[in-house]
Amino acid sequence: MNNITLLVMAAGMGSRFGGLKQLEAVGPSGETIIDYSVYNAIAVGINKVVFIIRRDFEKDFREKIANKYAGHIHVEFAFQDSNDLPDGFSCPVGREKPWGTGHAILSAADLIHEPFVAINGDDFYGPESFRVMANYYQNGADDFSMVAFKLDKTLSTFGGVTRGLCTLKDGQLDTVIETDNLQKTEFGVSSDQEIELNGNEPVSMNFWGFTPVLFDYLRKMFVDFLRTRGKELKSEFLIPTVINDLIQSGREKVRV
Repeated sequence: MNNITLLVMAAGMGSRFGGLKQLEAVGPSGETIIDYSVYNAIAVGINKVVFIIRRDFEKDFREKIANKYAGHIHVEFAFQDSNDLPDGFSCPVGREKPWGTGHAILSAADLIHEPFVAINGDDFYGPESFRVMANYYQNGADDFSMVAFKLDKTLSTFGGVTRGLCTLKDGQLDTVIETDNLQKTEFGVSSDQEIELNGNEPVSMNFWGFTPVLFDYLRKMFVDFLRTRGKELKSEFLIPTVINDLIQSGREKVRV
């Protein structure tokens, strides 16, 4: 059985939850959302978890989250820092927003040398997502993959959400476009884009399967991103955009 790592992106603030959503108890015995993800990962044979966090809440994160996993799964930490940039670049004055999910994953490059599952720390995915992804890589797959969800099953009653709207072709991801402010309406689903949605569309919730070759792509593409958008205060280097570029250029295929 191939080793697989779980990579949990937990460096961002949970804006629609009013704080560090990753540290909030949501289960009947005080479980956090991350607890459910790690439990589901352990259950399918994933034997290492890397948490991407910010240094300023490392102490809280270790105490409330990570220490409870000792003896159950190998735990490591990577730190997303807005000043952690390639040579020749610097973080613009006034920027507070992290550089995005692509930069977050890149921060863990030195810790991962095997296939890995990358997820958000503040989303609940359910055990079946982990089962199908682990099975894919445990059976020797060496390409990229993604678990898709039905749009109307991922919407919130508390406001708009951001999802990667997907189109599929023969079981492969054809396009993925990050779409903001998706909300249920009496006619279907609305968004910030002028597109008609009925809620049955497949979407990405950042449940990805990768091999370490992704890090080589990210290093080069992050430099390209910084050259064009690195002086903006709110620009983000997003993993769906990276994956869409890799697909459209024919460099990678993504199994759904």
